[in-house]
Amino acid sequence: MRVLFHVQHLLGVGHLRRAELLVAAMAARGIAVTVALGGMPVAEMPFAGAEIAQLPPTRLDGANFKVLYDGDGNPITDAWRDARRDALLDLYERLQPDIVLMEMFPFGRWRFRFELEPLLARAARDRPRVKCVASVRDILVETKHPERAARGAEIARDHLDAVLVHSDPALFTFDETYPHAASLADRIHYTGYVTEAGDRQRGAQTGDVIVSAGGGAAAGALMATAMAARPQTALADRVWRFFTGPRCPEDVFQALRSQADERTIVERFDPQFQARLDGCALSISQAGYNTVMNLLRAEAPAVVVPYAEGDETEQEHRAKRMEALGLLAVVPETALSPETLAAAIRTALAGSAGPRPAIDLDGAAHAARMLEALAQGALGTAPVADEGSLKGLKSA
Repeated sequence: MRVLFHVQHLLGVGHLRRAELLVAAMAARGIAVTVALGGMPVAEMPFAGAEIAQLPPTRLDGANFKVLYDGDGNPITDAWRDARRDALLDLYERLQPDIVLMEMFPFGRWRFRFELEPLLARAARDRPRVKCVASVRDILVETKHPERAARGAEIARDHLDAVLVHSDPALFTFDETYPHAASLADRIHYTGYVTEAGDRQRGAQTGDVIVSAGGGAAAGALMATAMAARPQTALADRVWRFFTGPRCPEDVFQALRSQADERTIVERFDPQFQARLDGCALSISQAGYNTVMNLLRAEAPAVVVPYAEGDETEQEHRAKRMEALGLLAVVPETALSPETLAAAIRTALAGSAGPRPAIDLDGAAHAARMLEALAQGALGTAPVADEGSLKGLKSA
């Protein structure tokens, strides 16, 4: 069984990490995966177990989503789009996949329709028709273009065999942030959340404080504020580990490194990040999909500061729901200060001993099995977590 997996990251690396976990789960089932990678390479995420086909890469300039740039820093052109579309179609011809898996499209990644709609059209011409699947996180960003959401539903009905939603429906359902979900009910399958496997060896208890910022493109304010809040907390004398992310600007990283000492460790990345969270006394982070799932897997006390630049709403939505469950404390980005962060730390530490609701965190393994079943024409319903402990929190 061969899967062609289109993965496009622009700002952070959360999409990459979730895709990497999905690839690992597919590889464990003997599925041959080729990743068509559309963003700039990230050495810390090698997609072990898959073939990497690097498309002509594109990126953003900071958090400005309006203009895409090529690998040389030039705004992309129609000629660039044509060349990348052709590279993706050539890859399809070489692989002859059984399944085309697309990260987010047609529920996101709208500016890449120039290559993804031709890819779907090409898959539709094969006999038997190659199955096409969207891989979607729990929450979509609110759109200012409702016509795109409507068109996305049309594309999904015409071309997709399944929509794998990486969520536990007892916590978030797809219709909460996608208005046309009802029209796709026969294609939607909930996988559970994608994160590290539950049967891994847990990290040792260290009592450290872990401060992280995902990919790190917007790490500066959170890191600096955590440094300033530290003396106001009960954990001031612990080891504090700051992980800025691989995309943290060099000047920001060096400014943080200048404050490092034997109890203040500043690094860009740790391949054992989950193990660090397993043993920590507290986590301070943004509220991206992967980080929050890492926290749930570790059952760590946590404070999150949802990223909110560029009209981003996804992290705030997730953070509020998790806060309502008593799983973490939230500081809005607009209210971030050493004082508000220190107060949230006190709240998180005080509330960390209570019972935790059961949430399905085995989404990678479930998704791999679903794709295998789809290829065999036997895809059934997705696992659903016990809704009892989460009842009534959809409106939170």
